[in-house]
Amino acid sequence: MSEGPPGGGSGRVALRQKSAEILVAALFFCLGAVVVYDSVRLGFRWADDGPQAGYFPFYIGLVICIASLVNLGVALAARQDRDKVFVQVGQIKLVLAVLVPTAVYAALIKPIGLYEASVLFVAYFMRWLGKYAWWKIAAVAVGNSLFFLVIFELWFQIPLPKSAVAEWVAATLRWVAAALRPIVNAVLSVF
Repeated sequence: MSEGPPGGGSGRVALRQKSAEILVAALFFCLGAVVVYDSVRLGFRWADDGPQAGYFPFYIGLVICIASLVNLGVALAARQDRDKVFVQVGQIKLVLAVLVPTAVYAALIKPIGLYEASVLFVAYFMRWLGKYAWWKIAAVAVGNSLFFLVIFELWFQIPLPKSAVAEWVAATLRWVAAALRPIVNAVLSVF
């Protein structure tokens, strides 16, 4: 059995726990500062008719900032000799191998549509992770998007971002469903 680092790849340290805690505290402080700033812009005082729009978010943002500063202080006070490895290079590569394609998928939804982006997303992972044959990839990726198009567009009638091609497929499926409805109703009335 191999004794290599979990997650494969290099055993080099990408990030130590102290650095990760400092980074997360700084990010949360920035998030809280944005909330506080926007709450001040909206109005964060108690008016004659009740709280202004930013009243509650202001205090929530303030609590986030204070908690972040406390966590930052605790992280900075941590002894260097007790600083554990948070993530290794091989592990971060595995995370990024999923995170980057997912971010690309999310970015493609608006310009090309949810169903088309989903075809590309599923196809990419089937080929990259599974090394499946192209015909299987096409069948699953297109079938998956077609299934969800039927579920959301026809059954639930929830319009999702889609291209002209997906709109045409949805319109065609609506027409087919309308044409088959009398036949289905006749068959069901027999039972």
